[in-house]
Amino acid sequence: MKPAIATDTVMPAEWHLHDRTWIAFPTPNDTFGVAGSDTLERARRAWTAVARTIARTIARHEPVTVVTEPADAEAAHAALGEGITVVHAPLDDAWLRDSGPTFTHGPDGTLVAVDWVFNGWGAQEWAAWEKDQYVGRFVAGQAGAELRPSLLVNEGGGFHVDGEGTVLLTQTVQLDPGRNPGATKAEVEAEIHARLGTTKAIWLPRGLSRDYDEFGTRGHVDIVAAFAGPGTVLVHRQENPRHPDFEISREIRSVLENAVDAAGRRLHVVDVPAPTVLDAGDGFVDWSYINHYVANDAVILCAFDDANDAVAAGILANAYPGRTIELVDARDIFAFGGGIHCITQQQPSPRRTAMGAEDRR
Repeated sequence: MKPAIATDTVMPAEWHLHDRTWIAFPTPNDTFGVAGSDTLERARRAWTAVARTIARTIARHEPVTVVTEPADAEAAHAALGEGITVVHAPLDDAWLRDSGPTFTHGPDGTLVAVDWVFNGWGAQEWAAWEKDQYVGRFVAGQAGAELRPSLLVNEGGGFHVDGEGTVLLTQTVQLDPGRNPGATKAEVEAEIHARLGTTKAIWLPRGLSRDYDEFGTRGHVDIVAAFAGPGTVLVHRQENPRHPDFEISREIRSVLENAVDAAGRRLHVVDVPAPTVLDAGDGFVDWSYINHYVANDAVILCAFDDANDAVAAGILANAYPGRTIELVDARDIFAFGGGIHCITQQQPSPRRTAMGAEDRR
């Protein structure tokens, strides 16, 4: 791919004020199971619990819009109930963080949607993307955002920004030959900077071990590290040496603690211990509290009925002062291949209407 020409868009941090959250409703497929199956119903209950938690009326209500396959509209309305908007579009899957657009601000503060190329996490054999490759432009149109396509194959779970020029990336995603064959690190970084308005990339070598199994993403960053404020990054820490992520989490921490952000600051690295469970019956788990979602007045945090749920809730309460920590059972979401951050996509408020309210720390 050719190096990008710099643009004037900037992706705000996730804690910037939102106009709404976007989620997709699980549809029958090879991931969730056939219509009427217990697995599909489990997925729908798990996704619905997240949507309802975000939509709950709190100090500053955050609307939720759920995209559903037209054939699933009746089931979606019945599951979601009142207060959640449902729109219809063809879907292959329900990981809207990855198939949906990335919302940014234009130079005048208005909403701009980056439409990455989506090809099923590197054209994996099990994935389908005939419909999902168009979800980004559909959501952008529904949001009334200006659409700006990118030639880069990318997903929203593959990067994380601090809103001040720094982006976290993993080499195994961004340089994956199934995504961007032949692209150099410099070319990928230039395109990401151009679309997100970042100037400094911190490259992590890889993601968690389970993410390299048959149905993994090959190393999404949003399960291992996430900014919680300018200069502050949360990092997954596996405490049990029997788990393969014990060494991986320490390698990632070492990279972060030796990195500087776009402002030249050494990062304040905050360890978030993994759940104590090692194996949920099908191999080592990739359960992680890093894969949370920051809403307007709350942090929607993955829960696993684990002793470390409360520990993580306390760490994130300190990291996001003024926000309520909402624990939502994410075991079924992880069983299908992701977490709460993976199924949500924030639509930031236009900057001109959010001035003075975008960072409530």
